Amino acid sequence: MTQGVRTTVTLAALGLLLVLAGLWGWQAATEPLPAKVDSPICVTTPVAAGEKIFPEQVTVSVYNAGQRQGLAGRTMSQLSDAGFAEGQVGDITNARVTTVAIWADDPDNPAVKLVASRLGPDVEITRREGPGAGVDVIVGDGFEDVVRGNRSVVAGTDTSICSPPVE
Repeated sequence: MTQGVRTTVTLAALGLLLVLAGLWGWQAATEPLPAKVDSPICVTTPVAAGEKIFPEQVTVSVYNAGQRQGLAGRTMSQLSDAGFAEGQVGDITNARVTTVAIWADDPDNPAVKLVASRLGPDVEITRREGPGAGVDVIVGDGFEDVVRGNRSVVAGTDTSICSPPVE
């Protein structure tokens, strides 16, 4: 094989490799990105009777039923600073709440009792479907601040709470 033929074969092979690499790169670059998987805000966690529930185990959502701007966000920040996991925050129009209320399917749930201990003596617990995830707190214009409440609550019966997902 002469020098010219060897050079031609080498250049042809390298050219073919360049074309194949270009095609592979184009396919990889134009492929759709993998979809982001949203993790749930909270997951149902079983709790045995006699087990202590701590703020870190409870997800709280806060909704503003009043006219004060940012009240739900400020309340969520205070609850988060107290150790509770953040759920959803927003405004709600179909609620007549003067100070503060908790909407819960089970008012005797230990998570509800723990959150209620941080909202002061005026908190009204109503058996009602809430709009958010976890314990739903509805704040009105008369609500001031989160108070120092219980560090934990003991579950009286076997139940379940909505806890932040373990990552």
